[in-house]
Amino acid sequence: MSSGAGTLPAPAGARLRSRSRPGVATVYRWELFKLRFQKRTYLGLGAAAIVPILFVVAIHFRHHRGDNGNDFAFASYLTKSGLVVPLVLLLFGAVWMFPLITALVAGDIFASEDHNGTLKTVLTRSLERWQIFAGKALAALTYAIVAIFISGTVAVIAGCIESGFNSVQTLSGTIVSAPKGLELVYMSLLIYLIPIATVVCIGVLLSTITRNSAAAVVGTLMISLLFQLIGILPGLSATVPYLLSTQFNAWQGLLRQPIDWAPVVRAAWVCAMYGIPALVAAFLVFLRRDVAGG
Repeated sequence: MSSGAGTLPAPAGARLRSRSRPGVATVYRWELFKLRFQKRTYLGLGAAAIVPILFVVAIHFRHHRGDNGNDFAFASYLTKSGLVVPLVLLLFGAVWMFPLITALVAGDIFASEDHNGTLKTVLTRSLERWQIFAGKALAALTYAIVAIFISGTVAVIAGCIESGFNSVQTLSGTIVSAPKGLELVYMSLLIYLIPIATVVCIGVLLSTITRNSAAAVVGTLMISLLFQLIGILPGLSATVPYLLSTQFNAWQGLLRQPIDWAPVVRAAWVCAMYGIPALVAAFLVFLRRDVAGG
């Protein structure tokens, strides 16, 4: 009897506990839940929604003043089709707005645990460090995705209310129908997420290294602006195609006829060149972190 006892199947309760052991999905859901109660979440998402509205209001008054100068791409179409509003925001938001919104959470996602002294508690919840890291990184990326698409959707709605749901002129001068233009807008937002994902990786890295939310957020924004500065310095023009800042314009390849996929492909591997090492470095720092002190 004793020899057969060792072959008995595990009790149903033990099997259930094994299957219900928390993992990456558990951490991810918990991090999203926590983001719902953080002011910085609504600060970033609020900015993503309000800026397009303010921009459309500015278009309205500019049009009524008769100031219709064509000093940037799509400028001549701002009063002809609301679908160009999100595209113009992508042109100008790459410099500071969207990287800042992204950094608000990416730079805080790990540093806040140090600030609140809760990391040691989190690590005692039957979770591996890699699971915690993956869940938090995915939550930061999800926030960035939501912010970008909120901004784009509000811009489309506000822009169409002001200028109508009309056809759009591409960068090649071709006119595309409004439904096709709407498709191109959301495809552009999707491509724009490639460099934004890299900003998330940089923010996560600084969050783990500095253990300070403010330093990580500011540092992420400063790195983004540094790439912009390098791109305009004399003598460094050869580096421009390989700068992170340049990849924020990859979506413009979709607004050409035929579609120019070259900048999109370049954005994918250039952003991976910056993002993957940053994410790996962040993981190694987090993996070796000593939390014995709290």
